Amino acid sequence: MGKALFVMKEETKKLFKELWYYSSLSFSIALSMVIGLGIGYWLDTRVFHTSPWFTLVFLGLGVIAGFRNIYLAMKKSRRL
Repeated sequence: MGKALFVMKEETKKLFKELWYYSSLSFSIALSMVIGLGIGYWLDTRVFHTSPWFTLVFLGLGVIAGFRNIYLAMKKSRRL
């Protein structure tokens, strides 16, 4: 009975580890888009004065980085 309790704790530990990983994944996706948007907005307003173009380009790059994070997470979850 003691061993079964130990196995339950290991399974719970693994579950919380996966839960933490996927919740941090959603945070990194949102953060990559916000960083891309911020860099593009800063370049448009402070450096080049080309209103929406750099904002759109860097927002697109942020979205691509977010999808890359999703792809890498799926690839990692298949190895587990």
